[in-house]
Amino acid sequence: MGQNRELDFVFYSLESGPFDIMTTELYMAGVAEGSGAEAPHPMILRVPPIRDGEDAARANVATALDAGVAAIVFPHVESGAEAAVAVSAMGDELWPGNPSGSLLSILIIEDRSGVERADEIVATPGVSVVFAGPGDLRRSYEGDMEAVEAAIQTVLAACQAHGVPCGITAGVDDIAERIGQGFRMFIVNDAAAVSAGRAAAGR
Repeated sequence: MGQNRELDFVFYSLESGPFDIMTTELYMAGVAEGSGAEAPHPMILRVPPIRDGEDAARANVATALDAGVAAIVFPHVESGAEAAVAVSAMGDELWPGNPSGSLLSILIIEDRSGVERADEIVATPGVSVVFAGPGDLRRSYEGDMEAVEAAIQTVLAACQAHGVPCGITAGVDDIAERIGQGFRMFIVNDAAAVSAGRAAAGR
C-alpha cells in the first residue's frame, strides 16, 4: 500500500473496540516504511462516534493528533451540535477555519436522523469534509435503496449549497458516476478503484 503513488491518503479505523493508538502508530510506521518516501501518505483515522461520549471523543482526537494523524473521521454525526464538538476538538490547525491549516475534520452522515439535519451539520463553521455513508444508511433505511440514494443526494446537495467538499465510498463500477455527481473525496478498498477514480477525474 505504501508503494502505491496514486493514493492521496491511507484510511484506518478505530471506530469499534478499544481505542488503541499503538496499533495506528504501527500501521503508520509500516506504511511509511513501505513508501520509501520522505513524505509518506497522510493517515486518516476514524474514531468512535461522538455520541459515545464527548469527553472520550476529545481525548481520542488529542491522542490521535499527537500520534501524527492528518485527519479525523467522525462517524454517525447526527446534529450540528455534534459537528461543533468535532470541529472544536481539532484545535487551531484545522482547515478551512485556518486557511493554512494542516488538519481535516471529516464528518460522516450515515443515519436517518443525520440526513434530516444534514444542512445544519454541513453549515457548522470549520467542517472540512462531509461524507455520506451508504453502508450504514442502508441499515438506517432498512434496505430501501431508493431512500438510501435519496439520502446520499440530500447530503451532497447540502455540501454543495455550503461549499463543503462531499465524500463517499465507491468502487470501480460507480466512482466515475459519483465524480460526475459532484463528490470530491473517496474511500475505496482496492487499487483498481483508485486508478479508475483518478482517470475519471483527469488526474
